[in-house]
Amino acid sequence: MTRFLIDPPALLEIVRQGAPIHHDHQLVAPHAIRVEALELLLAEVEAGTLSEAAALGLHDAMTAVKIRTLGDRGSRGTAWKLARKHGWGTLGRAEYLAIGVLQADALVALDQQLAAQAADVLPLVPLAVLFSAD
Repeated sequence: MTRFLIDPPALLEIVRQGAPIHHDHQLVAPHAIRVEALELLLAEVEAGTLSEAAALGLHDAMTAVKIRTLGDRGSRGTAWKLARKHGWGTLGRAEYLAIGVLQADALVALDQQLAAQAADVLPLVPLAVLFSAD
């Protein structure tokens, strides 16, 4: 089984596509992923690019996506080390990468800043990989 770390924009794209994750794959992410994805939906509603009903429908679909969520002392400690090593001023994205280092084989990130930060930390793969066998 291949484990993929996903970011909030990737989670939203998974539910927008409506395609099932291949049974040979497992998704992992920090505990906060669904709240962060919901914040992205809220921003779309506030911008007038998505209706509230559509946003809440996507939220419901999001909750059905099976994700192993993580976040403990070990991942926070690794996030701290990554942030210090790379000179990052915040820990949010560092926590994603820490979970990736500890629990994932690769990263699926649609957040370009996270993808750039992952360059020498974790392999980056396209979203389409999630829907097919290795």
